[in-house]
Amino acid sequence: MAKTIDDKPRPTAKDRVTSTVDAVQGSQAWSSIFRPGSIFRKGYTDSPRNRSYVIMNSVLYHLHPVKVKRHAVKVSYTLCLGGLSFFLFILLTVTGIFLMFFYRPEATAAWNDIQNLSTSVTFGLLVRNMHRWGAHLMVLAVFLHMARVFYHGAYKPPREFNWVIGVILLTLTLLLSFTGYLLPWDQLALWAVTVGTNMMGYTPVFGQEVRFVLLGGAEIGSETLLRWYVLHVLFLPFVIVIFMAIHFWRVRKDGGISGPL
Repeated sequence: MAKTIDDKPRPTAKDRVTSTVDAVQGSQAWSSIFRPGSIFRKGYTDSPRNRSYVIMNSVLYHLHPVKVKRHAVKVSYTLCLGGLSFFLFILLTVTGIFLMFFYRPEATAAWNDIQNLSTSVTFGLLVRNMHRWGAHLMVLAVFLHMARVFYHGAYKPPREFNWVIGVILLTLTLLLSFTGYLLPWDQLALWAVTVGTNMMGYTPVFGQEVRFVLLGGAEIGSETLLRWYVLHVLFLPFVIVIFMAIHFWRVRKDGGISGPL
């Protein structure tokens, strides 16, 4: 007599969780994020080799590459766009610290401080223009750098995760530029805040909450300027430094400055 009931045991909840974890850890996205030797890689074992990987994959050991591809050092190949972007970030940091000495994030004082900086502070106008034009050039340099990476196919495996990091860095660069654009607190800044926060307010589910947090209330006021100032001088630079460190590290670990010819 034929059996009508399958004798094969049903998978338990633990088996389903294990199979899901194995599928995630075996995916290309997971492998592109975590380097060999990481405890998050599939099949990791506590061995001397894997413990050595932890040390060898350290960021501090890869600030300078052991070897560089011959074609990658040609200026005509990379156009030094990555290094130029980093140099402009350092320039913006230095000039920004100078400007912070003469700027108060208060609605009643911001515009006057900008005017005094441009007319009464020694080299104030020069430093402010260096900061402003450096911000424009950084946006352009980061965009052209990503275009060069895409054109040369340097986003392909094993560099696909670093491409995602690059997209995040471009987004952070645009946010830095936008938040700095608001600090003079003139009519252009007020309308930029109005348009930007209204656009964020239309984000599904939590749009109004995000808008309220960015404005510091229901309407634009002194709290708004203070929050965007903190974003510009503290939060966004801190985040961008972390992602730049990851970006530089992955460039070294993923085979060098650029992809194949």
